[in-house]
Amino acid sequence: MADNIMSKAATMEIPINRNGDTGTLAEDDSLEQDLQQVMVSGPNLNETSIVSGGYGGPAGGIIPTSAIKGPAVHYNPEYLDRRRAPAPRPDIRMKSRGINLSQSHSTASQLAHQTNQHPGSMNHNTGSTEEISRGVAVEKLDSVKKWGINTYKCTKQMFSEKFGRGSRTVDLELEAQIDVLRDTKSKYESILRLATALITHFQNMVQTQQALGDTFTDLSQKSPELQDEFGYNAETQKLLCKNGESLLGAINFFVSSVNTLVNKTMEDTLMTIKQYENARLEFDAYRSDLEELSLGPRDAAAMVRIEMAQQEYQHHREKYERLRSDVSIKLKFLEENKVKVMHKQLLLFHNAISAYFAGNQQQLEQTLIQFNVKLKPPGSDKPSWLEEQ
Repeated sequence: MADNIMSKAATMEIPINRNGDTGTLAEDDSLEQDLQQVMVSGPNLNETSIVSGGYGGPAGGIIPTSAIKGPAVHYNPEYLDRRRAPAPRPDIRMKSRGINLSQSHSTASQLAHQTNQHPGSMNHNTGSTEEISRGVAVEKLDSVKKWGINTYKCTKQMFSEKFGRGSRTVDLELEAQIDVLRDTKSKYESILRLATALITHFQNMVQTQQALGDTFTDLSQKSPELQDEFGYNAETQKLLCKNGESLLGAINFFVSSVNTLVNKTMEDTLMTIKQYENARLEFDAYRSDLEELSLGPRDAAAMVRIEMAQQEYQHHREKYERLRSDVSIKLKFLEENKVKVMHKQLLLFHNAISAYFAGNQQQLEQTLIQFNVKLKPPGSDKPSWLEEQ
């Protein structure tokens, strides 16, 4: 039997893997682990049988061993762990390339260890972000709530005033000044529209005079018998065209100054007046609310509401008085500025128109110098060739 086993062992194939080492199959690992278990715990002869004879021998060679006493096999948990998940063996190719798998495992274990050491850092950051978002949301909700209450009170007060059911705070002197300002602004806007139309028409006339003068000049060169007559008319039209451009410069300066007075200075004052009127409406709304609460019961809850209404009333009263003072000051300075600006501009307009239609070129030029009016060169209004590209 020993010779038969040796002959079989001599003819066994030795598996070679692609790296040149002997292959380690799963069956070989299991056989090796079984031998180690037997070496540690010893064979269990209570449930085994001894086979006599060679491979494929007769069944009669089996001897039962239930009566044979031997050492019992002890339970080894490490043996089961090795059979369930065999430890991976390093590949020769990865060793040759210098790849260290243990380093990656150690890095992962360090990250896991750090996470275990600081488990609340991420939760703390998330919690602080949620608290900030919640605070912003609460603040917005409070602002919307205050705006809604204020809008409701002001709307109620406005309808009460229109239907004659509510009282209204009136400053007669200030209201009269505001009405005068609005009427003045409307009339000044009409002056602007008319002056702008005059510029447009007069500019067309100047362009026509320039074209007519060029035509007279061309005909004076082509008609020898009428050369003097065409020449006189050409010079006259060119002189009128030059004076017309001077007058256009004066009128443009007048329109620019009045436009600044109307659309900037007066508009700024009217914006302050609008804020004043809104503050007056809010003041009357909270005043009416306080009066209604004062006429009601005087229990603890009502007294708290009356105190809060008193604070709101005082706040809007201060705002109303501050804006009323601002409007009074701005109206005073606006009146002084309006008189100063319009005195200069009306004098310029009168002198320029008179000098032009009187044919006094010298007086027209002196008027432009007196009021620091600078004429634009011809063709300055047209865009340059770079802007046209």
